[in-house]
Amino acid sequence: MAPETLQPRTDSALPEQAMAPQPWRIRSVRPDVASNEVFSWTLYPEPGVEPGPLPTPGQFNMLYLFGVGEVPISVSAITADGGIVHTTRAVGSVTRTMQDLGPGAVVGLRGPFGTAWPVEQARGRDLVLVAGGIGLAPLRPVIHAALERRDDFGHMVICYGARSPGDMIFRDELEAWGARDDLDLRITVDRGTAAWRGDVGVVTQLVDRGGFDRRNTLAMTCGPEVMMRFAAAALERRGLKPGDIFVSMERNMRCAVGFCGHCQIGSQLVCRDGPVFPYPVMEPAFRIREL
Repeated sequence: MAPETLQPRTDSALPEQAMAPQPWRIRSVRPDVASNEVFSWTLYPEPGVEPGPLPTPGQFNMLYLFGVGEVPISVSAITADGGIVHTTRAVGSVTRTMQDLGPGAVVGLRGPFGTAWPVEQARGRDLVLVAGGIGLAPLRPVIHAALERRDDFGHMVICYGARSPGDMIFRDELEAWGARDDLDLRITVDRGTAAWRGDVGVVTQLVDRGGFDRRNTLAMTCGPEVMMRFAAAALERRGLKPGDIFVSMERNMRCAVGFCGHCQIGSQLVCRDGPVFPYPVMEPAFRIREL
C-alpha cells in the first residue's frame, strides 16, 4: 500500500521544531571507522529548549551548522535518557565541517521528519534487514527495538555489506549481535584482507541463502540505491511479495517539509512521503537509469 499523500501545509501549521533549528549540544563523538570518515554524535537539547517528539526508527533530523549549512541525517539510536544519536559520513562541505566538531559544540536541529520503518507491522513475522555501508545506521534503531522485544518477532536475519573490513561501522555491536543465538548475522565485504575470514562479495548473496519463511517475512533495506534494487530482487527470488519489502530513500533533501521539491522522485517527495517507502512505490524509479 502506498503511503498516504499529505497535503502541503502553510508555515503557520508547522511546529517550531520543523522550521527553526533548535540548539542542541554534542555530548559525545564516536569515530565509527579508523579514518573518522564516519562518526556518531550523541546530542542533547540545550536548557530551555522544548524538543519535539523523539524520532521513531527510520526518521531523520535536519542538522544545521551555523554559518555553514544544513544536512538531513537519519537517527541511528535513541539513548535511555533521551539523547539522539546521528551517524554521518563526511562527504560534503557541511559534513566535513561536522567532522571537526567535538563534544561541547552546539549545532541546530530540526525534526524529526519522515516516515518510519514498519516495526509494528513486523510483529509475529520473520524479519530480514539488508544494509549496505552506512545504510546500517538507519536500520540500527530497528535492531535495537526488535532485540528489546525479541519474543515479538520470528527468525531475525541481518545481512550487512561493507567495502572492506575497515569500513564496517558499529563493530562492537556487530560482534555482540553475532554472538547471539537468536539472531542470524551475515556479513560480507567487497574487498577482503589477509586477516579477513568472512564472506567476500555483494550483500545480495547473503539474502540468497534464505533462512526465513517467505510466506511470513517482512524485509527492510537501506544503502546505495543500486544495492537496494538488487536486494529487493533477491528477496523477491526468495519468495517475498514486493509489498513486504521496504526501502529507505535518503537523497537530495533540503527543506524537509515538502516545500522546495528538491527531493521529488516521480510523484513522491522523499522528505514528506518517505524516506521509508514500500518497495512497489519506488520500484519504477529504480528502473530508470541515472534517475
